Amino acid sequence: MRLDDTDRRILRQLLAEPGLSTAALAGRAGVTAATCWRRLEKLAEAGLLTGQHAVIDWRRLGWAVEVSLRFTLDKTEPGAFDAFLAAAREVPEVIEIQTFLGRVDVRLNVIARDMGHYQEIYRDRILTLPHIADIESLMLVSTIKDSRSLPL
Repeated sequence: MRLDDTDRRILRQLLAEPGLSTAALAGRAGVTAATCWRRLEKLAEAGLLTGQHAVIDWRRLGWAVEVSLRFTLDKTEPGAFDAFLAAAREVPEVIEIQTFLGRVDVRLNVIARDMGHYQEIYRDRILTLPHIADIESLMLVSTIKDSRSLPL
């Protein structure tokens, strides 16, 4: 699907403030509410808009530690990759799972209330995941940029 200037204006405004009503979004994008609604429907049908999500700042809820764990898996066992991913999905503190091509196979983002809690998660839930050949841990110090926006 090719985006025109109207689509880009609507998407820019939607990215800037996702909670806007269709009427408010239309006003900011310079179109009528009906046009905005039709454009949003068209973008959703094309698969460009897959839904709206609440973004919760888990740090404000007391989760002070975030660690990125990079895994190299022992792939000599058939089904190792799928077994690892299935087990990782069951760990409630894992907030993101990504797979890669290269030396690192999987990256998990894990949150914890504090370092003691993280050590418990690591020992009891992470180290028990199947088919781990190597783990590298990176503790988040600060987030400089956190944006999924596109230059529309």
